[in-house]
Amino acid sequence: PAHSSIPLAAVLLFLLVALGPLMIGRACASTTLNRTHRVCTLRRSVHAAAVGGMTLKYPPPIICDPPGGVKPTAAVIFLHGLGDTGEGWSDVASQFSSAVKHSRWIFPTAPKRPITVNGGMAMNGWFDIASLEAISQREDEAGLAESVRYIEEMIQAQVASGIPTERIAVGGFSQGGAIALLMLRSKTKLAAVLGLSTWVPMSSTAVLSEANKETPVFQAHGDSDQVVQYKYGQSTLAKFKAAGSAVEFKTYSGMGHSACPEEMRDVAVFLKRVLPAL
Repeated sequence: PAHSSIPLAAVLLFLLVALGPLMIGRACASTTLNRTHRVCTLRRSVHAAAVGGMTLKYPPPIICDPPGGVKPTAAVIFLHGLGDTGEGWSDVASQFSSAVKHSRWIFPTAPKRPITVNGGMAMNGWFDIASLEAISQREDEAGLAESVRYIEEMIQAQVASGIPTERIAVGGFSQGGAIALLMLRSKTKLAAVLGLSTWVPMSSTAVLSEANKETPVFQAHGDSDQVVQYKYGQSTLAKFKAAGSAVEFKTYSGMGHSACPEEMRDVAVFLKRVLPAL
């Protein structure tokens, strides 16, 4: 049959991409974090960039400012996983309002691009992935570099709005978390970086810049993750520890490639510590 050559891992990834936002929404729906309504808006402009002969179009990010017209003194840029959008994670801005109510939340959406592990199907992705069994195989260095450039641009936009880089955290889930961890190589000093159910790409090169050697890092992973295997999270932890990173690693027993209330509470505690109110 025509579909017999598609790896089982690719089929699993397709199913999780299709169900992922729903699964994550259910996993986080029962969290006991206090919620405060935030007004979220879409930035009107759409950015485009050329990479490897492709024109990538970035949809407008979702921007959630503090409730009550409070002027933001910090910012969190959070990147979604493969096949998702910024909207899929935007609810966390309200979940974390009590912990970091002075922070602006920004949820960018990755451009659509062909994904090799999914048979070349085009979907929202920060970079191409060739294999889940060997996640560092044939890394899309051009795609990774372009996504890092885009996030650097978003950081500078926040600086222009009056928020210093030392008050900006970058986080992400799965593929988005991989880009977040790459931001630790930036020459720009960040407040913190969060990587949920993820790994660090291009790990054969230095994983920390001089500017971010002491930047707090929060890593979280479920030990039943069948997409980004738990061992990849552990090997990433080892890389950061070897580089002298101030990394905190949390394991969630029985959690697959999703999120859970306990994890969200831990993220809230971490953000409250690294982005205190002024």
